[in-house]
Amino acid sequence: MNATLPTADVLRSALAALLDGLPPTQAAQAVDRLIANYRGTTPTDAPVLRDRSDVAAYAAYRMPATFEAVRSALVALRAAAPEWTPSTHTDIGGGTGAASWAVAEAWEEDAPRTTVLDWAEPALALGRELAVASGVPALRAVAWQRSRISAALRIESTDLVTVSYVLKELTDKDRAAVVTEAARAAQAVVIVEPGTPDGYARVIEARDRLIEAGLTVAAPCPHSAACPIEPGTDWCHFAARVSRSSLHRQVKGGSLPYEDEKFSYVAAVRFPAVPAPARVTRKPQIRKGLVLLDLCTDAEELRRETVTKRHGGLYKAARDVAWGDDWPPHDQ
Repeated sequence: MNATLPTADVLRSALAALLDGLPPTQAAQAVDRLIANYRGTTPTDAPVLRDRSDVAAYAAYRMPATFEAVRSALVALRAAAPEWTPSTHTDIGGGTGAASWAVAEAWEEDAPRTTVLDWAEPALALGRELAVASGVPALRAVAWQRSRISAALRIESTDLVTVSYVLKELTDKDRAAVVTEAARAAQAVVIVEPGTPDGYARVIEARDRLIEAGLTVAAPCPHSAACPIEPGTDWCHFAARVSRSSLHRQVKGGSLPYEDEKFSYVAAVRFPAVPAPARVTRKPQIRKGLVLLDLCTDAEELRRETVTKRHGGLYKAARDVAWGDDWPPHDQ
């Protein structure tokens, strides 16, 4: 494989090549166990990924979705701070490296030096193999380091820290300490969790901790004040479209060529950033002659906005805007 960009297609090809030969029944059994951990109570005293079979199944099951979710969060961060380019990146609990692929794509013109930290050696080994198979220089240069993700974690100062789909695996004490350490070490921190009520709760907890540490929110929120969602009534989450390979469909038992990955996230920074004036927080409702947009705004409130044909170009923009996008668009 001779690729230059870490795209989703390159990732799928690398996965297919590396996982060729893994018995589908063995992969499916591992996926079933991983799904139970993903949705239920995960032990925190040992890595979730126990051996290469687990890691291979995890990579086929979760890596494309994690890549798309982190990529979406990075797009929002770059929109808020388009002039900022990280030179270094640390991925805490990075496993097989999905976030490193998303970071390498986001700053493809000048990708940062990445270090992936994880306590599961089989995950690091397979992540390294995928990075080499990608043909992408920035991924081939990633450093893969075994490290226990706990309250004892200490990392070197870095420009960007990513923590994706990790906080659920940690105890309350370890979760708080890891976020605090990320805030201490980094200029920008991006945290991604499942788009579930409990995933959102972990993101809000981390958001509060990042703000207390002196960072400001760049995305998705238009402000760094308290979230206007009344606890227990709703949760903030978004969706990223994930194309499934034939291998992915086989392992997950699905038939559709795609799925929508629901995720919650926060990106917080120590440098100047301009958050969106408003963020579309639900799928826009397109009616005859009008579009209904549910927004979180820089007035620190949730608001429904009705955009009609009489709004001219804004109406056309509203028909094209997607869940999770800035509002209004930058060219309006």
